Amino acid sequence: MSRLDEMTWPEVTGRAGTGALLLIPFGSTEQHGPHLPLSTDTDIARAVAEGVDARLADVMVAPALSYGSSGEHQGFAGTLSIGQEATELLLVELGRSAAEHFAHIVVVSAHGGNATALARAMARLSTEGRAVVSWSPSWPGDLHAGRTETSLMLCIAPDRVRVDLAEPGDLRTIDVLLPLMRLHGVQLISANGVLGDPDGASADEGDALLAGAVDDLCRTISELRAETKGAKA
Repeated sequence: MSRLDEMTWPEVTGRAGTGALLLIPFGSTEQHGPHLPLSTDTDIARAVAEGVDARLADVMVAPALSYGSSGEHQGFAGTLSIGQEATELLLVELGRSAAEHFAHIVVVSAHGGNATALARAMARLSTEGRAVVSWSPSWPGDLHAGRTETSLMLCIAPDRVRVDLAEPGDLRTIDVLLPLMRLHGVQLISANGVLGDPDGASADEGDALLAGAVDDLCRTISELRAETKGAKA
């Protein structure tokens, strides 16, 4: 495992000098119903990044970002949000710093609420000529703390899933829930914070979902490297 925070600067210099790519897991600290930990998004982003690191050469994993834009969950205790403006600035400054030493940087985001700030930050860094891009999974299924995320956490950290407390929340479709959530926040839509139903979740399903995400990110990185090689040719 190539974890940046466990290496010394000369070790990082040696790896970065060979064109190593840096993965930055990006999640949140926010409620995920009565059965999943506040670290769920961060745990998932880190697991995807580490899965890629285990498969590809010249990849390193940065310490995860555990704070982002989670204002829609603010009605639930434990949620810690820094808002969109601060999230954008954090990503821009971090991208500028990382780009000084790494050939490519990929922000691996597993929290949908970060999307707007993330897109703005990536656009800003791109106009500056920084080799920084983002990637987010396309999970099937429900929106938040339902079967999909519960299955992933049963695979990643089963000891932190309170299976006995799992219960359904608002079961309406994503296209109905998203505008309501943005307008009113999650608490006024779902009293328990769940948007979906965790019933039927399993570690096997989570393992398949995680493997699919790792495959997708590996393809993205391979394409990114191929584009860079083609541009230099």
